[in-house]
Amino acid sequence: MKKINEVLDLSAKTAVVTGGSRGIGFGIASRLAEAGANVVIASINEEEVIKAVKTITDNGWSAKGLVADVSKEEDVLNMRKFAVENFGGVDILVNNAGIFPSIPIANMTIDDFKKVISVNLEGVFLCTKYFSEEMIKKGNGGKIINVTSIDALHPSSIGLAHYDASKHGVWGFTKNSALELAPHKIWVNAVAPGGIATPGVAEMQGGGADTTVDMSKFLEVFLNKIPMHRMGEPDDIAKVALFLASDMSSYMTGSQIVVDGGFLLS
Repeated sequence: MKKINEVLDLSAKTAVVTGGSRGIGFGIASRLAEAGANVVIASINEEEVIKAVKTITDNGWSAKGLVADVSKEEDVLNMRKFAVENFGGVDILVNNAGIFPSIPIANMTIDDFKKVISVNLEGVFLCTKYFSEEMIKKGNGGKIINVTSIDALHPSSIGLAHYDASKHGVWGFTKNSALELAPHKIWVNAVAPGGIATPGVAEMQGGGADTTVDMSKFLEVFLNKIPMHRMGEPDDIAKVALFLASDMSSYMTGSQIVVDGGFLLS
């Protein structure tokens, strides 16, 4: 039986974290790097990528970054190439990149809907397809962690119908891909955050994409429904992602872990 420090040791592993330059993604990237993994941070914001990589490497951990849009097949293929060329392969994929503009259905355009689906759901498909292909080629198995949401189980707000559709889709995709990839020793699981204090949430609070949605009021009501009486921190999700990326979750696939401070109990 391995000792605890060995079970959590990700040395010689390479992890790719999409949307890894800030918020939950950066929290996950930091914990995986701390555990010894070589981390590839992918995001659409070059300035944030540079800052995130510097923060991690300044701690003495291993990280590199690149600009990539997960909704674009060419970018996903480039991410895979980048990971292979820099670290020799991919052992852990964290599908974290996502967007959540708040727009009621009445005001939502088909382009609004498609944009959220393309990033939140199609991006997970593209990354899973191409990175699992590399894992299978390497032959050492792997871990895929999809960041869903409590909205994959229950709606949290009017204005997020497109987001909820995407996250329900990711949860379904997680289960089916877990079935398909299990013979290759690739375990696929999901973590479903509740209300987490991230830059994206702060931007929502400053004003939703649609002025008919009072995001400041929504977040106040949301907080009052959390039994723990606090918003989560990115590290609350990162520690669960580390669990899923490590041998701590060696007999898990097709599962979703809810990390919401008890919100769904209410």
